[in-house]
Amino acid sequence: MYVFKALIASACAALYLGVSAGAVAAEDCHRGTLDVAYCDRNLDQVADLPTDPSEWVDPSTIIFTYTPVEDPAVYASIWQGFVDHMAAVTERDVVFFPVQSNAAQLEAMRSGRLHVAGFNTGSNPIAVSCAGFVPFGMMAYDDGSFGYEMEIIVPVDSELTSPEQIEGRTMAFTSPTSNSGFKAPSAILKGEFGLVADENFTPTFSGKHDNSILGVYNGDYEVAAVANSVLQRMARRGVIEEGKIRTIYKSQTFPTTGYGHAHNLHPELVAKIKTAFWTYEWDENFKQEFKKADRFVGITHKFDWAVIRQIDAANGVSYDCK
Repeated sequence: MYVFKALIASACAALYLGVSAGAVAAEDCHRGTLDVAYCDRNLDQVADLPTDPSEWVDPSTIIFTYTPVEDPAVYASIWQGFVDHMAAVTERDVVFFPVQSNAAQLEAMRSGRLHVAGFNTGSNPIAVSCAGFVPFGMMAYDDGSFGYEMEIIVPVDSELTSPEQIEGRTMAFTSPTSNSGFKAPSAILKGEFGLVADENFTPTFSGKHDNSILGVYNGDYEVAAVANSVLQRMARRGVIEEGKIRTIYKSQTFPTTGYGHAHNLHPELVAKIKTAFWTYEWDENFKQEFKKADRFVGITHKFDWAVIRQIDAANGVSYDCK
């Protein structure tokens, strides 16, 4: 797990920018996995709003970003209706900020340049602990269900039929911070099949889910772990042709991208931001892109991300932000 630990160390070193940690450290507050810059007095495992109102942030322009899973330019267009709705509800300018990596998204929130965001499943615990991210919502379907599965995929004509056969081969992951693209498959391969990266097979990293999917689709990767929500979206958009990729493993359902805000936003603004999520009327393109989900539902990091933290624990991951 040295790759993941190294990424957290490098990302969090970049994140530790100009935060008045000394003042916070002097407070009598619980932290758990949170960085010294934050407090968790109510034990909900996310950073609390600072007690000093002078530290509350009330921006005239709200910066919003979506997890860098695929082409940011595509998602800037898809999210435009929501951005316009948030601007109307909050009576502020809202700007969609495309990011190219999880580390860039984390750094932007930690440094105060990002106010509202959707962090992917695997990045949520890191964003909560190291960047003061407070998740409150997630996409869901009309029956209240939500989430996605990790799938291990191969080209349709591959000889592989089971994860056991990955031994001795090269397997593509997305990035070390991704749940479905690295953390969950690493835990599953080790726990269920006795396969450990760099010991039983060679790992490689594509950077993003669409890169891994296209790599398998074009024959550049012989096997990869991805989120099936991304796989399905690419098929719906016609980026890949259905029937050219085969699944050899499908996981339990995991929570999907968590949406939330920076911990130090003014509480009145936070209330308006949440209202924007709860009242947004999804257009058909938005529903189609996100697997016909049609609403945002409330979530809590403490309970809804418990399984992800368990996976991190199985992988020996700790959220050390220094």
